[in-house]
Amino acid sequence: MRFDVFTLFPEVFYPYLDLSILARARQRGLAEVHVHNIRDWATDKHHVVDDEPYGGGGGMVMKPEPIFAAVEGVLGRPPAAPVILLTPQGRPFSHAVAAELAQYPHLALLCGRYEGVDERVRQHLVSDEISIGDYVLTGGELAALVVLDAVVRLLPGVLGDPDAPHKDSHAMGLLEYPHYTRPAVFRGWEVPAVLRSGDHGRIARWRREQALRRTWERRPDLLARADLTAEERALIARWEAEAR
Repeated sequence: MRFDVFTLFPEVFYPYLDLSILARARQRGLAEVHVHNIRDWATDKHHVVDDEPYGGGGGMVMKPEPIFAAVEGVLGRPPAAPVILLTPQGRPFSHAVAAELAQYPHLALLCGRYEGVDERVRQHLVSDEISIGDYVLTGGELAALVVLDAVVRLLPGVLGDPDAPHKDSHAMGLLEYPHYTRPAVFRGWEVPAVLRSGDHGRIARWRREQALRRTWERRPDLLARADLTAEERALIARWEAEAR
């Protein structure tokens, strides 16, 4: 899968792209990431990419000319891939959105800065807008890295365990169950005996119940959309009754 990232600060990306799972995915040819500096497409001698907003107000706005030139210079006109603007005004990012994006062979990520981009970029160049949360960052670079990471780890062959993405928090509609590793006893705190039993059926049932309880305790809103059995719904009802 190919990603083209358009930003004013390409230096932000390489330290993270060159580490861990993303680095291995790139080395194995499973993910290809190209980072482009929008300033390279500015035509004036100072490479200006922003200007004051019409109508007044604080801050600066990213100009349309270098953005259009950069995206169309790399992707063609019209762009040969979906162009996603990272913005607080976009649709909320989630595991389901990451899975949707992982189906594309090619994506472009556009990182805003300052007060944002000229509205004509939204109207005539961008095909999707994504927000990673209800807060404002200095720019879209961190959000682009979040999207990159979440999408790449869903690509076939990226993770050692092919089933791992399906067990993560949110992938199954619930938060993930607790994890333990050696030693079996640390400062008097023991790993649950069921995980050391070797009984994979009991372990699977314990993990499902723990995921269910953790979701009920921390993110009960997720339960309305989760695929639960009648037995699991009865279990939740019991916990709710006990909590009263």
